[in-house]
Order: sequence, then C-alpha cells, then structure tokens
Amino acid sequence: MARPSSAYVLGAVFAVVAFSRPVAGHVDYVTDGPGPAVDALAFAIDVLSNSFNAALFGGLGLLTLIGIAGYLWARPTIPDVVVLRNTLAGYADLVPWMIRLSVGLPLVGAGFQGYLFAPTVAFDLTANSTVRVLFIGLGFLLLFGLAVRIASTVGLLTYGWALTVDPAVVIAMEFVPAFLALVILGGGRPSADQMLQEVASTEGTIYGRFDPVHHLKGFLDEVTAPYRQYVPVVLRVGVGATFVYLGLVQKLATPGSALLVVEKYDLTAVVPVDPGLWVLGAGVTEVAVGLVFILGLFTRGAAAVSFLLFTTTLFGLPDDPVLVHVTLYGLVSALFTLGAGPLSLDHWFGRPAVADDEAAVPAD
Repeated sequence: MARPSSAYVLGAVFAVVAFSRPVAGHVDYVTDGPGPAVDALAFAIDVLSNSFNAALFGGLGLLTLIGIAGYLWARPTIPDVVVLRNTLAGYADLVPWMIRLSVGLPLVGAGFQGYLFAPTVAFDLTANSTVRVLFIGLGFLLLFGLAVRIASTVGLLTYGWALTVDPAVVIAMEFVPAFLALVILGGGRPSADQMLQEVASTEGTIYGRFDPVHHLKGFLDEVTAPYRQYVPVVLRVGVGATFVYLGLVQKLATPGSALLVVEKYDLTAVVPVDPGLWVLGAGVTEVAVGLVFILGLFTRGAAAVSFLLFTTTLFGLPDDPVLVHVTLYGLVSALFTLGAGPLSLDHWFGRPAVADDEAAVPAD
C-alpha cells in the first residue's frame, strides 16, 4: 500500500491556516486607530460557544495533527526531502546576503518615508533630518555589504533608542534577530566587505598596503566563528517571538482591532464564517506558528508555509505596506535554507546530525 505523499500534508496544513491569514499580520498597519474595547476571554468563549464554530475550529486542529502524523509516517520514503536539504545546503553562504537585503531595503524606505522601523511610528522628516540620514545610511551600508557588523550594531542601538521614543516600535521586533544574525555572520558574499578583504589579503596589491579594514574584519570573523552555528536559533526565536506577539497581543488580546480588519475587507464574503472565528483562527494560528519556530519543530515546513501566508496577505490586503514585510520574508527564507540548527526539537528528536541535515553558514 502506497504511503501518502507530502502534497497531502502541505494541503492539510494550508487548509488550516489559509482561511485565517488575510486578517493575520500587523493589524495596526491597515487600521485607523484602535478598535472597540472587547474583553478577550469573553470574546473567545462567545465565539466557541457556537457549536458550528467549535466544530470547525476543533476539526481544523485535528486535521493539522493528522497531517503532521502522516508526514512523519511518510517522510522516510520521500527522497525529495533529502534532495531538497542537500540543495539548500549549497545556498548557506548566501544567507547573509538574504538578510542584508531584507533589512537594508526597509531601512532605506523608513528613512525616505519618515518612520522608525514601523510605519505607525512616524517622525518629522524636516525636524529630524539626522534620523533620516541615519536610516538611509544604515540601509545602504547593508545593501552594499560595507562595514556590516558595525552597521548592524548601530542598527541594534538605534532600535533600542526607538523603543524609548515610542514603545509601539516593538511591532517591528523582527529587526532585532536580523541585526544580531548580521553581527555574527558579517556581510558574507557577495559584499563590499568580502571584496575588499580579498584585495587586501592578496600580496602585492596597492590597497593591501593601506588595508584599513582587513585586520579588523579578520579578527571579528575569528571571534564570531564559534557562534555561527547558533544563527538559526537566533532567527527562529526572533521570528517566533514576532509571530506570538502578532497573534497574542494584536489579535487574541485585542480582538476589537482585528474585527475592524474583517469588516474593512469584507472577509466574511470570502469565507462565510463568523467574524469572531476569523480573528480567533488568525490569532491561534500565528501563536502556534511562532511556538513551532521557537521550539525548532518542522522548521523548514513552517518557514515555507509562512512565506506562502505572507504572500496571500499581500494579495488579500491591497493597502498593506509591502516594504515592512520584507524583513520577515528574508528571515523565513533564511530559515528555510538553514533549517532549525542546534537547540531545536528537529535536532533532538531523532533527526540526522546538524552537519548532515542542516546547512552550516561558512566563514567569509
């Protein structure tokens, strides 16, 4: 008897989350102010007290578990998974480039449009020209791959400062794991840092006689080398925390604002279910995906599903600011490439060793 293919599993998982995704994500980006005050616990009880809602909610959860069990049963017989992992291992040296692009572009956009990491935290471009230059400068340094570790450290400090200016910047917390990963990895290749180091380290070059960055970069590469294996952990926990925040704080704890999104886009016409079920489903889905990332369970699968869900959000919400999601796009792409890494359930529960199963980020 043939075992089920991975397509069944992907279909099951996507069915669970696809109906809820257009209301998922950064609610504050597509609503004008907070919604009506709604008691979160009473809201959830009221939604699930409806027998149809409860059956649908529980049925989709059960379908998810069946899909996971089916995948675990079928995985040893699916050679595609092994081929995919081996292919992705060859892309590991491009991960710093992925992260640089996914952070540099939003920073440049924030500088030109006048906001602190999140579009909901605006600043006056005229009165704060220094902040504008800082964001644009950091963005271009990361895009070019020049002084990446220094720029990322300054970026972390800038994010910390922005939190003191307006705590609402926490909604863009995905910048923190991105900056931390770049502090560890450096610019990678292709980058201006790597190009200059190659020139400087070659005997007889004119640039090598002056060499203002080569020795510093070489020293930092040696210092951070032992921590490269933990980059997937940094990304997993950071992305997972972002998902948990978006699901728990922006939806489950404040369902009034999320209900505004359902009403604004008439989402009940897309899938005719109770508006409360839209909100509850989106919140629980995001919290679940966040916990999966944090625990390092089915990391590549979670990354792939997240990428698809971001895409459906962009098409489902036409006025959702695309640029602010680029960072999360880049981070889940990096996790899809690297896998869970150490300190993960994927690694601990009988999966092959990290050296064989996960893509290691090589030194510059």
